[in-house]
Amino acid sequence: MAFDAVETLFSLAPVDEVMRGFGLGESMLERFFSRMLRDAFALGCSGRYRSFAEVAEATLTVVAPALSAAGRAEVMDAFRRLPAHVDARPAFEVLRERGIRVAVLTNGSAALTTHLLAANGLAEYVERVVSVDEVRTWKPQPAPYHHAAAILGLRPDQVALVAVHAWDTHGARAAGLVAGWSASLEGSYSATFDAAHVTGQHLTDVASALAALTD
Repeated sequence: MAFDAVETLFSLAPVDEVMRGFGLGESMLERFFSRMLRDAFALGCSGRYRSFAEVAEATLTVVAPALSAAGRAEVMDAFRRLPAHVDARPAFEVLRERGIRVAVLTNGSAALTTHLLAANGLAEYVERVVSVDEVRTWKPQPAPYHHAAAILGLRPDQVALVAVHAWDTHGARAAGLVAGWSASLEGSYSATFDAAHVTGQHLTDVASALAALTD
């Protein structure tokens, strides 16, 4: 089973805190992160690629043009301090008890994601961190999902992707994976996307329901 990382396993609260400290306003985090994803998706649609760090820093210069280079660096550094959501470890425990392998499939770098897993005491649960850097295109393009399945030695339909973003679970399902969506971030699932196979309020709900599919 593969989990998305940012916002699914890890909270962006430290990034929000730094942005507010610079007086960027309560809505800046959402504006920044949504714009960053939009730009990364546009790159993918046009056959181009930039890493998470590159897109994030470029986005900061657009949405917060008055922020100095030092300020941008401080915002970027906050990504190294993301705390795990309270339901991340219990979800991993559910899967460990069932003997189900766990991976992380992230639009971020493998190095940063591995650091966050270790800093939050979650590294022991995760067999492999798979980054879109390895295929040079962001989710929800099909390539990252297919690459993750290949790395795990499984067919796409033998891999489940868990995320709090409906665009991510839609992408996983379109790529032939099983999709599990947690409502903890977005609340409601957009009707424009292919429905997730499993939905739940928390990661533990989703992990348990996906595990039950293997019975």
